[in-house]
Amino acid sequence: MSDEQQPQFHNYDDGGNSNILRNVILGVAAVYIIFSLYFSYELNDRINKLEAKQTVAEQTLDKKIAATQSAVESSSADLSKQVGMTQKQIAARAAQLQREQKASESRLTEEQQKQQAALGAVGTDVAGVKSEVAGAKTDISTTRSDLDATKAKLERTIGDLGIQTGLIATTREDLEVLKHKGDRNYYEFTLTKAKSPTPVATVSLLLKKADQKKGKYTMNVIADDSTIEKKDKTKNEPLQFYTGRDHLLYELVVFTVEKNKVTGYVSTPKNAPVPMTK
Repeated sequence: MSDEQQPQFHNYDDGGNSNILRNVILGVAAVYIIFSLYFSYELNDRINKLEAKQTVAEQTLDKKIAATQSAVESSSADLSKQVGMTQKQIAARAAQLQREQKASESRLTEEQQKQQAALGAVGTDVAGVKSEVAGAKTDISTTRSDLDATKAKLERTIGDLGIQTGLIATTREDLEVLKHKGDRNYYEFTLTKAKSPTPVATVSLLLKKADQKKGKYTMNVIADDSTIEKKDKTKNEPLQFYTGRDHLLYELVVFTVEKNKVTGYVSTPKNAPVPMTK
């Protein structure tokens, strides 16, 4: 079969698809135009309403401005009248203040003169008071020195048990004076560091340590079959302890401290037992 005799075919599908697409586009365009017209109408309606409200608001504002201007003009007139009266009042008040100021200055000058006279008198009195204070300070200083001396003396007469007794001796000469007073019994001793105690009065003493540099010592007091340790005591410090059937207060004083050696005395009440002599 030749080319001229071959059957001829037409493409009808392309034409149909083109028509459908065109119809769809036209439909979409029509819908868009309809909605656009609707929205334009709504927008114009809203704009018209807003313009109407703005017009009403402007009219109301104009009325308020007019009322305010009228009130301001009325107030300005009243203020002008009041200013005229106020200026007169200010002038009168200023004159009154000037008179009051002059009167105050006069009173102030008078008060200053009185104060100066009073200060002169006070200055004289102050000079006298200073002299009295200086004398009083001297008396106070003297009294304080006397009190300090008295306090030191009282402290020396208070034992380690907190009991205040009579005077104590800090030297052998003082001890002789106390013996002649006869208020108590006095027994001298000189102890060296040892292992066995030394009888003194009705008790026994054992020196355990003596520090000459620090002036301190440690001693055992044996009384009534019991041992009382007096540790790290200083010279001239009254040591007190009770002993005997009647529980009598004994007092011990060391007034010299040497290396491993002390000297002092034991004092007992006048009614205390007397040690047996050999």
